[in-house]
Amino acid sequence: MRVGLYPGTFDPITLGHIDIIRRAAALVDKLVIGVAINRDKGPLFSLEERVAMIEAECSHLTEQTGTEIVAHPFENLLIDCARDVGAQIIVRGLRAVADFEYEFQMVGMNRALDDSIETVFLMAEARHQAIASKLVKEIARLDGDVAKFVTPRVNAALRDRLG
Repeated sequence: MRVGLYPGTFDPITLGHIDIIRRAAALVDKLVIGVAINRDKGPLFSLEERVAMIEAECSHLTEQTGTEIVAHPFENLLIDCARDVGAQIIVRGLRAVADFEYEFQMVGMNRALDDSIETVFLMAEARHQAIASKLVKEIARLDGDVAKFVTPRVNAALRDRLG
């Protein structure tokens, strides 16, 4: 069984994330969405809320693709999380060249820690390349319309949280 791990904070999950999840599901039999517990980032949504959003937004993708998609919180090293879930590949989404420079360094470090786990990069579709959770939260905080960047359910969660 091919297992992939797509890690991130997903605070909140965006249409860009969902696009990468949909395409990554075609590459593996099981896709684990690694939900990072990163206290330094000060997430808007709790871990439980982020996991619930991912499960709600991805349930239809499991049905569409036949790939098992599960959310898995983690707070350890990414490579250790990959080992914990039995992943052979780590999936990373790229939006721009700046993403690649950071990700390139991460791949080198992860390969030094465990060279049996490959990293696969998926480019975001052009219409999703500008979407970043950080920017979505900022737009929503300033009462801007984020409907083009997130699902209606996530949009409602943002509105409820930011009032």
